[in-house]
Amino acid sequence: MAARLDHIARQAGVSKATVSRVLNERPGVSPKARSAVLTAMDVLGYERPIGLRPRSSGLVGLITAELQNPVFPFFAQVIETALARHGYTAVLCTQTPEGAGEDEYVGMLLDRGVSGILFVSGLHADTTIDRSRYHTLMRRRLPIVFVNGDLPGLGVPCVSCDDVAAGRTAARHLIELGHRRIGFVNGPLRYSTVQRRLAGFRAALREMGGGYDADLIELSPFDVEGGQSAASLLVERGATALVCGSDLMAL
Repeated sequence: MAARLDHIARQAGVSKATVSRVLNERPGVSPKARSAVLTAMDVLGYERPIGLRPRSSGLVGLITAELQNPVFPFFAQVIETALARHGYTAVLCTQTPEGAGEDEYVGMLLDRGVSGILFVSGLHADTTIDRSRYHTLMRRRLPIVFVNGDLPGLGVPCVSCDDVAAGRTAARHLIELGHRRIGFVNGPLRYSTVQRRLAGFRAALREMGGGYDADLIELSPFDVEGGQSAASLLVERGATALVCGSDLMAL
């Protein structure tokens, strides 16, 4: 590292301390000196740190869950159309159980110098995850947006429906149809969206007074098999109607 700093400093005509400040993105360096250091790195063949690489202003990363759930292709189509209207191209990254995960995709998008990243129903919806991955992106001043799910306190813009109202509305609809034993089928409780929907569901049962079974709840994976397993258990327990947390679970 010391040899590299000395090499870059000689090429740029600045001190090693200045090179160190540039590489670590610290203040106290003039635009001229910073440009000289970056140019020296390029001339000498040194790879710039990710935060110092030029961004591809026309690219925006879009990381989404698998496309088997019909809601995610719809999200992707709408987001891509909106970006195109403003001169941006979406780089679609689809997570699958056997493929790359969110962190790998983020690394790939950073290497491509994207101007921002949208996360659709990603790890941000999991209340148990390590938040540091998003703190790292924010320190690089890379714009990011969460769609579905949120991590309070991060200050990241989030776009989501009102999950509490959704859970309440679904339960009230079935109550108004005359059902008294209503089952709730959703994904794992660690997801903030599930927590909020369940809160709305339970609120609706409380608001309707007595005579409702609030324990007909089954939480399974967000897929067809999870929905089938949960529904079978609830029907065996006497449920006459179900509130489902995803299209695949409903199927």
